Amino acid sequence: MSIAAEAIRLEALARSRAPEDREHLLDALVDLCANADPAELTGAPQIQALLQAVFMSLVAEAERDIRRRLAEKIAPVAWAPAGLVNVLALDEIEIAGPVIAESPVLKDHDLIRLLVESTLEHQIAVARRGSLSATVVEAILQQDEPAVLTALACNDTAEISQSGMVRLVETARRQAALRSPLARHPRLSSDLAQRLYVWVGQSLRAALISRFRLDPMELDAALASAVRDAHAAVEGGEIRLDTDAEQLEQERRLIGKLAEAGQLRPGYLLRALRERRLPLFVFALATLGKFEVDHIQRAIDSDRPELLALACAAVGIDRSVFPAILDTVRELNGGHPGGGDEGARKAANAFGPYAPDIAGAAFRQTASSF
Repeated sequence: MSIAAEAIRLEALARSRAPEDREHLLDALVDLCANADPAELTGAPQIQALLQAVFMSLVAEAERDIRRRLAEKIAPVAWAPAGLVNVLALDEIEIAGPVIAESPVLKDHDLIRLLVESTLEHQIAVARRGSLSATVVEAILQQDEPAVLTALACNDTAEISQSGMVRLVETARRQAALRSPLARHPRLSSDLAQRLYVWVGQSLRAALISRFRLDPMELDAALASAVRDAHAAVEGGEIRLDTDAEQLEQERRLIGKLAEAGQLRPGYLLRALRERRLPLFVFALATLGKFEVDHIQRAIDSDRPELLALACAAVGIDRSVFPAILDTVRELNGGHPGGGDEGARKAANAFGPYAPDIAGAAFRQTASSF
């Protein structure tokens, strides 16, 4: 096609308001830029300003699928206008994901802004980005968001300092999801492996012993000592409010962010219990049902499992799933809610033939009266 014919085609596309024509126009502009001299596009401010103005005007009217395909096309290129890349990086995560993952246009300050201003999913995408600088890693560590820290621990290419690894390993004491990626992390040192050994399961302990040639007898002695100290603290009435309060606040913040981002769903309750994080379960159930946290805590500490069943029914948990929830909550909460098998049978009746809002109202009324 001649230059004149191509110019006529682009002009016709620019005049059209049809979504498919807008997409064709964006495709044509991307192709033109891809075939141009990269130095010309990136080295001339006036050309960058013109490109940004054109692309931004088109993206402002583009449908979601068009923005997603545009993000996929410009994610790896260096000529993409910075303003356009940052707008796409703040879009829905399906659109923003490719740009956050690989755009060379995003700089450290752009990534840190995403950590501060965007959703939890965007923050996780930043933590997974290849070759993260020490500056961005430090910003992630400062935020201390469990899900984002876990994504960072899985990122072998991030520039995590030794002090950063120490902080991650210390956080793994209370965040179980961090333990597996840290045990396999290339920056884990022998000293940190010995610390981590105390908090991981048997399979990860075997992996740490094999990788660092640790002395299992010495480590098991340290583990036994840690267990004795923990038991002595409980028996002696020692209270560690700082650690407990900090952990609870982190759990509460995580649930709040998930809810704010529209990512908190009933299935998350099962995930929290699988990870043996009972406070996370309590905060999630209270948030999903718009219940008082204290009411959920009373329910799981009571001898009436039907209260927990009502709360679960109110947020959409299926009757068939509840027995597993009840068993796990009892295991993590010293046998409560009590009531034994008879209580479990009563709890099953809480999933009777009525709407979730009725179950929620019944739970609120009962929980507030005892």
